Parts: sequence; C-alpha cells; structure tokens
Amino acid sequence: MQLDDYQAKANSTAIYPLLKEMDISQDINPYYPALGLAGEVGEFCNKLKKVMRDNNGKFTDEFRATAKGELGDILWYLSALATELGFTLEEIAEENISKLFRRKAMGKLKGSGDDR
Repeated sequence: MQLDDYQAKANSTAIYPLLKEMDISQDINPYYPALGLAGEVGEFCNKLKKVMRDNNGKFTDEFRATAKGELGDILWYLSALATELGFTLEEIAEENISKLFRRKAMGKLKGSGDDR
C-alpha cells in the first residue's frame, strides 16, 4: 500500500470534531490527532518498558503482535495529524529521506540540532 492511499483510507475513518464545531473558527483540528499520537506512542513505550522489566528485554511473538497493532495506531494518528495540517504522508516521507541523505552526505547523521 502506498502512503497516500493509506492516508486517504484512514482519513475516511476519522470521527473527531473540527474546531469550528467547538465554536473555534478553524476548519481543522490538529490538537485531537496530536494528543492521540502522543497517547499511542506512550502506550507503545509502556509495553516496551514491560519487555525490559518482565522479560529481560527479550521480544516474544505476543509482544511483536501487540507492537504491530500499536504501531498501526501510531500511523493512523500521524496520518490524521498530517491531513489536518495539509500534508500528505508521501511528501513528509520524501522530505524526511532527503534531509537524512543530505546529513549522511555531510557526515552529520550523528549529533543534535535541526541545522546540521
């Protein structure tokens, strides 16, 4: 599946309110998917933490199945947030990979800061 196809299909399942429905004069609502994204990433990280605590860092088939579902939820919220901000997942992916390859060419994959 292509990222833009996923985004279109995922968007058809979104049922959260737009800000204009909350008496805020905007036709978008990036807050809802941003908060949902943070929550889903938190759920994933909590499950990952328990692998360290309860299973000595060893991944089971059960964890992998659960992780796959959580990563799908993360993708859904990321897609919704991109849609609300007027981006496609394809353009985000393309811009990100271009940035990474520029940094790689300059030998600056390691380090910190946006302007490396």
